[in-house]
Amino acid sequence: MQSYGDETRPPAALSLPSRIVIGVAACAGAMIVAIHLAMMFLHVAPQNTLSKGQGNLISDYVYPEYEQNWKLFAPNPLQQNIDVQARARLRAPDGTTLTTGWTDLTARDGRSIHHNPLPSHTQQNMLRRGWEFFLSSHTAQNGPLGMRGALSERYIRRIVAQRMGAEWAKGGRIEQMQVRSVTTAVAPPPWSTEKISAKPMYRVLPWWQVTADDLPKGAKNQ
Repeated sequence: MQSYGDETRPPAALSLPSRIVIGVAACAGAMIVAIHLAMMFLHVAPQNTLSKGQGNLISDYVYPEYEQNWKLFAPNPLQQNIDVQARARLRAPDGTTLTTGWTDLTARDGRSIHHNPLPSHTQQNMLRRGWEFFLSSHTAQNGPLGMRGALSERYIRRIVAQRMGAEWAKGGRIEQMQVRSVTTAVAPPPWSTEKISAKPMYRVLPWWQVTADDLPKGAKNQ
């Protein structure tokens, strides 16, 4: 209630057009939420007639922005930090060869989304999913398992070239690149008696030749 001197008046009622607009917006919002929840339910639920028949539609909606990762939860939560790093061999204009230092691409991803309230799912997970794809399609000795192995190598190579190509090209022509992962265990909580080694584990891949097709358009390999 609003008071004006000795006179008390009720707040003015919304006009009919305003009520219509609010009602339509509320219905649209409820419908969007319902569709989103239905899509996520069909994505995570066991396969059924509807999810089988509409699998492509569901996947197109979920990936990449709404992908679900259950490694956060029991009984086997992820207890490691995995950083993907890369370096390159460059041919300088005078003909000498230069090997760059290692660049932590995972750390760069972390900094780019830090304090961002609405980071892109693709921005967060492209490198991680690419690395998981590589691991699942290679032996422990980094040997490719069929066509998926070769495809994953090309995918990783192009992710790295997209992010580092322009920077590396300033030092000369990019001839080769090398990728490695650094895995460190997450320290247990203070109350835990679990003993975990803090020593990082490295998985170093062989040197890969870099072609013009690997590099983004902005990175000229002269």
